[in-house]
Amino acid sequence: MRDEDQDFEQLDSFQDFLQELGDVKPLKSDDKVHLQQTQQSLEKQLRREALLAQKPKESPLTFDGVKPVAPDDYLEYKQAGIQDGVYKNLRQGKYPIEQKLSLAGLTLRDSSITLYQKINAAHERGVRTLLIQHGKGEQSQPFPALKKSYVNHWLPQFNNVIAFHTAQPQHGGLGATYVLLKKHPNQKLINREKQAKR
Repeated sequence: MRDEDQDFEQLDSFQDFLQELGDVKPLKSDDKVHLQQTQQSLEKQLRREALLAQKPKESPLTFDGVKPVAPDDYLEYKQAGIQDGVYKNLRQGKYPIEQKLSLAGLTLRDSSITLYQKINAAHERGVRTLLIQHGKGEQSQPFPALKKSYVNHWLPQFNNVIAFHTAQPQHGGLGATYVLLKKHPNQKLINREKQAKR
């Protein structure tokens, strides 16, 4: 069959189809779909959802009862049952730092939110050792070592923080703290996924 014959045959079947439809009534103006408005409202909704997702959630870390520490004080903590050898290695900076978290330039409120989100996210990824950079805060107000004091106050509030200690000089010394997280319950699975990505 030639292409020309095919075209005529398609045209005939289309005309048959139109006749079967009968009278076609135009849409009323209020039945029309306004694609541009629909697109715009969808874009607005998506932007609103994106902004809400970016907006930091409140932190459950408390601000009450903080005990000020001096800028030159060492921070140290370990949960009961942590082996002395494990804690000694943490103190001496012998564990590889898997993630650094700087609180420089953040307000106390933002510091608490950042600390809460980042530590929990690190634990979910199977991170064991973090370095928190809080600074010594010698000139901070209303008292020296303000942020350092709050970090010392907040870290024990985490169930997944099993130990922390002031960092060695090469890692920030008195202005930074090593944090040891407990193993994630799915640590073996997380390790397998990490190995597969290499």
